[in-house]
Amino acid sequence: MIELNFTNMMDSALGEGGISDRQIEAIRGCIPAIHSKIKDRAVPGLSFIDLLSQDTGNIKEAASFIRDNSDDFLLLGIGGSALGPRAILDSLSPFHNLKKRPRVFICDNVDPMTLKNILSLIDIKRTAVNVITKSGSTAETASSFMVIWEELRKAFGSRASERVIATTDPEKGNLRMIANELGFKTLVIPAGVGGRYSVLSPVGLLTAEVIGIDSIEIIKGARDIHEKCSVNDIWDNPAYLFGTLLYLMDRNEKRNINVMVPYADGLKAFSEWFCQLWAESLGKDGKGITPYPSLGAVDQHSQLQLWMEGPQDKVVVFIRVLDYGADIKIPAVFGAVDGIGYLGNHMLSDLIKAEEESTELALVKNKRPNMTITIPLIDAYHMGQLFHFFNIATAFTGFMYDIDPFNQPGVEEGKNFTYGMMGKKGFEARRLEVEKEREKKACYRV
Repeated sequence: MIELNFTNMMDSALGEGGISDRQIEAIRGCIPAIHSKIKDRAVPGLSFIDLLSQDTGNIKEAASFIRDNSDDFLLLGIGGSALGPRAILDSLSPFHNLKKRPRVFICDNVDPMTLKNILSLIDIKRTAVNVITKSGSTAETASSFMVIWEELRKAFGSRASERVIATTDPEKGNLRMIANELGFKTLVIPAGVGGRYSVLSPVGLLTAEVIGIDSIEIIKGARDIHEKCSVNDIWDNPAYLFGTLLYLMDRNEKRNINVMVPYADGLKAFSEWFCQLWAESLGKDGKGITPYPSLGAVDQHSQLQLWMEGPQDKVVVFIRVLDYGADIKIPAVFGAVDGIGYLGNHMLSDLIKAEEESTELALVKNKRPNMTITIPLIDAYHMGQLFHFFNIATAFTGFMYDIDPFNQPGVEEGKNFTYGMMGKKGFEARRLEVEKEREKKACYRV
């Protein structure tokens, strides 16, 4: 089971600027109402919790077909539709494409060079395509799929639809309409599950099964942490404590930047997944906490100076790994060189664990708050726990701020301008706004 240690957030460790038991008790009264809202699924966005009881049989069936009939698997999506699958891929099958088939390519942007390079690497006749968009109107995903669909039609003619799995809304949307018309295999994103909360749906679980990871184990881990995060008492609920501590640091100490630092290369993409979840869920109505991804021990040599002696506006969240699943002994060479000889006969895991613990200590000695989430092992079961823990913590924290953690009105505004610029019907006024802004920008150029 993953564990939250928040000692270095408290005034007993930090002194002034730390959080006291009294501060947590002072907001304890608002917890029951939030707890009831989560428990009763009071808003549709909380439907991600129901994913813990899903039957993954259809996902396994689709993945089996892909593995048996494809050398390459191309995923088209953006935001949570790509960040979740990438986090699963990098954590549970590192260097996958160098070792296993089908190779996995994730196209989550409309940089033409990226798609051109992917097309040069894959054999379209041996490629399965998973296009993921709930609405089917996501311009980036739709445009990439239009390019790929044309390539599939050239290669397969009337049988092109056999190479496509559409992951989308169960009933409505452009992709659902196209899938029904052309006969694509489909997997369903439940109606209430938003993109950034969808990693434990077919959005993430199909990729898991394609690379040989048991989706049932991922869901089992999520179910087990859900039980721990379903208690009403804030002191016994790690997800509620996580959100409360960061909320208090923001409100009382103006620490509104959260640095996510896993000490494992395989969790780098996970930290990026967290950043979308945290930023898009909480950043609205003039409120929010800014996340940014980092990686230990790499960023001790690029960012730690800022965390230690820069502005007092950050909280560092470490992810510590107990068992890396592999280890290497450092040979006892260069023993006469005092500056490095001491490393001999230690294990690499000893060093990275020492780096993480030492950074915790250095920060707290400098009165910089931090907390640590410990994961026993990076495997399917514990990744399921991590994903669901942060989903619950994010929803809870949004309710603490009295905002809707499931919408993204700011993102929609940007999409509407894009629709206008690209000529979508009904968005002509947006195009005119863009053209006027271009005229203003012409005055300030060097």
